[in-house]
Amino acid sequence: MPAPRVAYLVGEYPAVSHTFVLREVAALRAEGLEILTCSIRRTGPEHHRGPAERAEAEATFNVLDAARSPRRLIGAQIAALRRPGLYLRTLGRAWAMRGPGLRAALYQLIYFVEATVLAQHLQRRGVAHLHNHFAQASCTVALLAARLAGIPFSFTLHGPADFTDPRLWRLDAKIADAAFVSCISHFCRSQAMLASPPDHWSRLHIVHCGVEPARYDAPPATGKNLLFVGRLTAAKGVPVLIEAMPRIRSAHPDAHLTLIGDGPDRALLERLVRRLDLSKAVTFAGYQSQDEVARTLARTAVFVLPSFAEGVPVVLMEAMAARRPVVATRIAGIPELVEDGVSGRVVVPGDGAALADAVCDILAEPARAATMGAAGRHKVEAEFDIAQQAVKLAVLFRQEGKMA
Repeated sequence: MPAPRVAYLVGEYPAVSHTFVLREVAALRAEGLEILTCSIRRTGPEHHRGPAERAEAEATFNVLDAARSPRRLIGAQIAALRRPGLYLRTLGRAWAMRGPGLRAALYQLIYFVEATVLAQHLQRRGVAHLHNHFAQASCTVALLAARLAGIPFSFTLHGPADFTDPRLWRLDAKIADAAFVSCISHFCRSQAMLASPPDHWSRLHIVHCGVEPARYDAPPATGKNLLFVGRLTAAKGVPVLIEAMPRIRSAHPDAHLTLIGDGPDRALLERLVRRLDLSKAVTFAGYQSQDEVARTLARTAVFVLPSFAEGVPVVLMEAMAARRPVVATRIAGIPELVEDGVSGRVVVPGDGAALADAVCDILAEPARAATMGAAGRHKVEAEFDIAQQAVKLAVLFRQEGKMA
């Protein structure tokens, strides 16, 4: 039986902070699945750093763009109302899933309208299955659109934002409606189990996010360059890393930190760098493409991720695939990826002294750093290769196609 035509929905696609979705789509296509991409919001050119991103942006259906056309919006309502019973039941489902307060109720109605637009697109394209990444607003739209289109729905559960308020995002209802849920880690699956009854646990599958190890392989680095990659937001704990830099530089005066990424905290972090007189020791590199990140990793001695909240960070996988020792925090699914003392160091979150000491220890022993890098590379090749993970997902999609 041929594989079903699958649509992927993300709140923003393609996006520089979610390159793992782009990789997953490419890997599933390599497995023979036809994947159509959809995004709630159109992303700007700053997210389209490479040719793959630009090609995906061109081919992606953008829900809000379509909904801004009165003709498309009214047409979607008329099409959905051809099955008035289903229309009203789905609207009732949207209303039943609303969060507390008038604002949350209004958003549920907006999500329903977006779902009618998406459902019409899915039906026109002959989509047999809808899959969503993350369990928040776009997942609500996906659940409702799949109901209106009469097709199964599934989603990938990440965290930490998915778990911040599971009652607001009705994680229980989404798991109940899903054909399956792809959980990126055992920690993630445990949180889904906490939010759902035991008779739904069998639909919770471990499918890691992954990387292409060949893209990042590099020989052990020389020098004292440190690297952080990620959104410049409170959850990433970057102030802890910047405040640790004087301690690191007291032991290694030539240590230099590069921050790849951007976000709402950039101005705050730039002020902190100036206040600590670190302007010559810290570089803000902004957004970069996958290939640009790979080139920077090749010049990096230690990758550092001081996060307060994470799922299983793909940037850590990239660094480990590049044979770089990593320093990360002991939160969520990170210990499932990084083994303390083997592929890097795992420290308590929020402790700048512990973070600095871990970095200094690695910089002081280049031979041990190379051994850690090799161990990290082996871990990623064995458990976080996107091609291997795509096989698992393809099996789930094909099984769902046979049941349809």
